[in-house]
Amino acid sequence: MSTEIPKVDIRALAQLARVDISDAEVAKLETEIPNILAFVETIQKADTSEAKSDTTMHNIVRADENPHESGKYTEVLLSAAPTREGNRIAVKQVISRKSQ
Repeated sequence: MSTEIPKVDIRALAQLARVDISDAEVAKLETEIPNILAFVETIQKADTSEAKSDTTMHNIVRADENPHESGKYTEVLLSAAPTREGNRIAVKQVISRKSQ
């Protein structure tokens, strides 16, 4: 590589993402993330000056011909949920939030 990838502060990055990571995960990510960044840098250096745009492709999504009014099925969907809080489906928390 012509330029050196700076060392990434994994713990600070995890804190910003509000993710708890172990020491083993930190050690693993300290080697993986710089390699990923180096790969991205390599891709960014690719010569795309001769790349041609494919004009035969187009959006094939159809227009919604019979849209229903907003909220028409909200109560039906919420009544099918196992638990709810007001107008929302209540779900179990899967990511812990570490208080600072």
